[in-house]
Parts: sequence; structure tokens; C-alpha cells
Amino acid sequence: MKDCLFCKIAAKEMPAEVIYEDDKTLAFLDVNPSASGHTVVIPTEHYRNIQELPVEFVEAVFTTVKTVASMLEKAMGGGHFTIGFNNGRLSGQEIDHIHIHLIPRCRDDGGDSIQSVVRALPGENLEEMKNKILKANG
Repeated sequence: MKDCLFCKIAAKEMPAEVIYEDDKTLAFLDVNPSASGHTVVIPTEHYRNIQELPVEFVEAVFTTVKTVASMLEKAMGGGHFTIGFNNGRLSGQEIDHIHIHLIPRCRDDGGDSIQSVVRALPGENLEEMKNKILKANG
């Protein structure tokens, strides 16, 4: 995708502070970090979201997430991270190229858990929600 910032980084057309790369993934420091060591992992090919990401890239991306978490743990001490991604514009995804954030955490950093991101309580109970999901998926 010629206008995609992350595709340009993967193609080495734009600079980035790369800390890990292989044939399917790239990990680089976030230019607007939430914490020291905040890293972004991307597939080197363009996929907008998790639904588009082929299985072989799912495996590669999450293997890289694990590798980078170990790298950050060794470099920074501790092993506490918030790891996640925004999937689609309504979730906060700003660049339409799937990317996983690894944000190192420390005591009293002012952050919260991933469950604190959204508080839209469901109208259905869990069984109703399960049935709705299963019915929609045949």
C-alpha cells in the first residue's frame, strides 16, 4: 500500500528505530511512546485488521510480540506489559495497518488495565450473547 506509513517503514522508505525484524514482521519503537520502550510490531505486508491477517502472519506477529517482550524485559527489567491493538477506527486505530503495541509497565505509572478502555455494559446476559454469536456464525 503506497500511502501506508507502516508499509513505508517496512520497505525502509521511512526511518524507524527498529529493534527486531524477520521475513514477516518488524518491531520498532513508537514515535509517540506511552512509556519508555513502547514498541510497535507489524506484519511486513499490508493488512488492515485481524480479520484480514492470514494465519501464517498471525503466528509470525505473535511470535515476534513474544520475542520483543523478552527483549524489553532484559533491557528494562521487570516483565510487565500492556499488550494490545486497536482494530478499526472506532477502537482508536489511526493507521490502517494492523499493529500490536507493547507498553512496558511499572508501579505507579498512572496506567490501568485493558478492561478499563471501554465501559459499555451489555444488555444481554452471557448465555444470550453466546447464542447470538453462535447463531450469526452458523
